[in-house]
Amino acid sequence: MTTDNTTHFGFKQVAEDEKVKMVRGVFDSVASQYDIMNDLMSMGIHRVWKRVAVQLSNVREGDQVLDLAGGTGDLTTLFSKRIGKSGKVVLADINSEMLRTGRDRLINRGLTGVTYAQVNAECLPFEDNSFDCVCIAFGLRNVTDKDAALRSMYRVLKPGGRVIVLEFSHPTDKITEKIYDFYSFKLLPKIGKFVAKDEESYRYLAESIRMHPKQDVLKEMMLDAGLERCEYFNMSQGIVAVHRGYKF
Repeated sequence: MTTDNTTHFGFKQVAEDEKVKMVRGVFDSVASQYDIMNDLMSMGIHRVWKRVAVQLSNVREGDQVLDLAGGTGDLTTLFSKRIGKSGKVVLADINSEMLRTGRDRLINRGLTGVTYAQVNAECLPFEDNSFDCVCIAFGLRNVTDKDAALRSMYRVLKPGGRVIVLEFSHPTDKITEKIYDFYSFKLLPKIGKFVAKDEESYRYLAESIRMHPKQDVLKEMMLDAGLERCEYFNMSQGIVAVHRGYKF
């Protein structure tokens, strides 16, 4: 984020107070086709990435979990299986359309024991020390003030709890980087146009990935927010990374 009250929306510079509205517009547009597009964009591999993130969370039966930017509920479903009836998952998203889509999907699956909340990650409306795990998957790059969001996650985390950040990241080798750039900027917007009837939103999503902090930078941001023993795990040659940090 810049220091002149502007921030990036993809490759564009916009006023900070405008980004939330613009991101909301993107996800209002893609909510109904979000799951189909995820499968197409990643060739289904996103399901593996999410399972790895949940495994790295070390969530156990009875835990309290906050699934931030939970969207259509993939992570909430996986967490619910681990925490059992004695635990609780809060599926939270800033976008009402995404949250509604996720809620309807989980209700149709018969999943109970989930609480739903429309929240801004930068100022979470939960008490201190509320959750054993706070997870944000493919959502941090859309947050205007990432440092504020990480501090907010730290605040609501119980001592001994974990923050998990699953996010598109930066390839670890030049060949993968070139292939990924071609796919992201040439093919992805066209897939979005054909399937979701929205080329511009998927162009923004590709740009937002490139503007997201690199792995080591995000690790330092987590440390600055108060988290300890921060580490990251690259997947698919760094196209995606899981960051993990603890509160002690």
